Amino acid sequence: MSLQAYHKAATRVEDARSTEYRLFAQVTRALMQASELEKTELSRRIDALDWNRRLWTNLGADCASVENKLPDQLRASIISLSLFVSKYTSTVMRGQGEFEVLIDINRTIMQGLAPQPTASRAENAA
Repeated sequence: MSLQAYHKAATRVEDARSTEYRLFAQVTRALMQASELEKTELSRRIDALDWNRRLWTNLGADCASVENKLPDQLRASIISLSLFVSKYTSTVMRGQGEFEVLIDINRTIMQGLAPQPTASRAENAA
């Protein structure tokens, strides 16, 4: 069984955009689940918030790199979002902010990363 699982994983080809989308989906799902927990479930809530903050910290650091090929304006926007997410996460951890703000930001990014239907790709190429 594990050999079959390996072959399945090895044959699955995923581009960077799909990988980022999948990671955002996992982190956002964790935030949504954590938001529904009792406030006494502090450890599990903090774990989801920390995972999201680490994702955004890495995105910000990647965009700050001179090797990053994204347009300058987009890189600057992602860095700004990264800083906001970091600060706002601390606010949520203190119980003074809502998970929904972070969830909405992630969902917006996911919309931009979502695969486009084949017809739309052909139209964009024209």
